[in-house]
Amino acid sequence: MRVVRTTLSKAEARRTALAAQGMGGARPGATTTRSLSAAIARMGVLQIDSVNVFARSHYMPLFSRIGPYDPALLDRLVFRKGRAERPAPYVEYLAHEAAFMPTDDWPLWGFRRADVVARSGRWGAWAADNADVIGRVRAELADRGPLRPADIESVVRTSRGGPWWDWDHAKRALEYLWAGGEVAIAGREGFERVYGLAEHIVPAHLLGVDAPRQDAVRELVRRAAKASGVASLSDLNDYYRLRDQRAVREAVDDLVEAGELSPVRVEGWTDAAGRALPAWIHRDARVPRGIEQTALLTPFDPVVWFRDRAERLFDFHYRIEIYVPQPKRRFGYYSLPVVVDDRVVGRIDLKADRGSSALRVQSAWWEEHASTGHASERIAAELARAAEWQGLDRITVSRWGDATEHLAAVLDAERHDHPNARGM
Repeated sequence: MRVVRTTLSKAEARRTALAAQGMGGARPGATTTRSLSAAIARMGVLQIDSVNVFARSHYMPLFSRIGPYDPALLDRLVFRKGRAERPAPYVEYLAHEAAFMPTDDWPLWGFRRADVVARSGRWGAWAADNADVIGRVRAELADRGPLRPADIESVVRTSRGGPWWDWDHAKRALEYLWAGGEVAIAGREGFERVYGLAEHIVPAHLLGVDAPRQDAVRELVRRAAKASGVASLSDLNDYYRLRDQRAVREAVDDLVEAGELSPVRVEGWTDAAGRALPAWIHRDARVPRGIEQTALLTPFDPVVWFRDRAERLFDFHYRIEIYVPQPKRRFGYYSLPVVVDDRVVGRIDLKADRGSSALRVQSAWWEEHASTGHASERIAAELARAAEWQGLDRITVSRWGDATEHLAAVLDAERHDHPNARGM
């Protein structure tokens, strides 16, 4: 008989959330495309980001959950060029931010595509003012099949049949047509998207059968709740960037009535007025007595991608400093949260220096609650696994950050200077 939890301690909430994400379990001895697909299914989507200072973001969540694996296996899944008659298993869309999602989910996102076509949000009046360039881009894809932006750029820059406007407008037209669903991503060459008309890429049985908005939102909230384990309304709203708190609340009420969600009170989860923050636990959620793991997380991992949730769950205040001028960075260019068991204990800025085959720890910092002696050896071992996974032969550690001395000592690593550390 299933026992419904009505209260959770903060530690129980952390463990529930991590378990729902597939963390804390035994790592498989051998990785297959099936095990990668299973991990993606638990997350629901795999967010994409172009920064490649250590490893591109979509590779990281799988490493965090199942350990070292051959990235070529993931490439085979998510970068396979799809055609309508032989579709790829995954397609890119705005299922959080830009993310890989199952191609079969195409009908779920009709409401988002409709919002783009209605020129809501960031597109504003741009599409109406640039109907001609959108038409030209659409015609190029219809005539020539799937194209890289560079393939269209060459036409933009050499066209003699009249002005092609400018390349920025052509790029934006591609993104508009993709967001609105007329265009889909056929694959990537290198890391460059290949755009094609949706009818050439998405199976015909998935086109024109969009789920009604209310049904789609309810299904996405259900998935977000399962992937979260325990969640507030804002957590569920953010997971798929639904941006409609009223619709999310209606979906939650439906799922409670159906017995899939149950209200729960979480220790320390309060609103700005100090009142208990409404939260719900999914019926399939596990509340482990303990979790044993060490993991490096990308900033775009579902565990931490919603910064408010990261603070509530882990007391972890997190901001990416990519766009912060170097002298003003506090923790580093692209610091990765580090999880030991059920706590975020620190953050490490990593760089893969492929020219010298070195994993460079550019900075490393402890959170206030970290047990530094216990965590140092665990993190050092994970860094060694990360270096091996990336095909790097050695690890060097800078002198910037209060965790660098601990890690360098455990690793017996050579040291290097970091620009932010000069004069400190």
